[in-house]
Amino acid sequence: MNIFLRELKANLKSLIIWSVIIALLIAIAASKFAAFAGDPEMLKILDTMPPAVIEAMSMNSFNLTTIIGFFGLMFLYFGLMGAIAAAMWGSDIISKEERDKTVEFSLVLPVSRSQVVTAKALAALINCILFVLITWGISILAVQSYNPDQAFYDFLKLEMLAMFLIELIFLSVGLLLGCALKNYKSSGSTAVGIILVTYFTSIIAKMNENFEFLKHFTPFYYY
Repeated sequence: MNIFLRELKANLKSLIIWSVIIALLIAIAASKFAAFAGDPEMLKILDTMPPAVIEAMSMNSFNLTTIIGFFGLMFLYFGLMGAIAAAMWGSDIISKEERDKTVEFSLVLPVSRSQVVTAKALAALINCILFVLITWGISILAVQSYNPDQAFYDFLKLEMLAMFLIELIFLSVGLLLGCALKNYKSSGSTAVGIILVTYFTSIIAKMNENFEFLKHFTPFYYY
């Protein structure tokens, strides 16, 4: 329990920073939506964009003049930010013991190695849950001026569930890299590299039907 609480405290600053970033993103998105809200004429902007870009960004899947459609498009950023944050928490929470030269101290504690890793993993998981809840809460507050209906709240609930599932996948990747890589300095960058590769793989799979088979190799496509 002491290890778990210590890790929560140690990662609080990181959680606050990520929360501020997502809050700014949502605030900017909510202000941008004011230009699209209830104005079909604004959709003509999409006619000036290349079809491949529209397909890659899933703009053809949503009506951007509705709050549901706009937040559907925003999920691209929610999912990506959640994945990066989770992977960084997962990799850093293990590898920092090598970085801070405290791994020997951790190994002589009167607890097993599995207990140490489990406590650290649970702390990172709590961070992921809190990040989703913060994103959820800020999103609800940001759209109140647009009088969202129950359908929006149900849609947002699904988005947050999808965001959490993406976080779980990349939290696992981060933990694996943090434990497996001998060079602790590369665990975080490797995790982010995997995220970007899978993210752009999902975009490529949407842009060209010849590469559609790639969708099976990226969690971003499923959600």
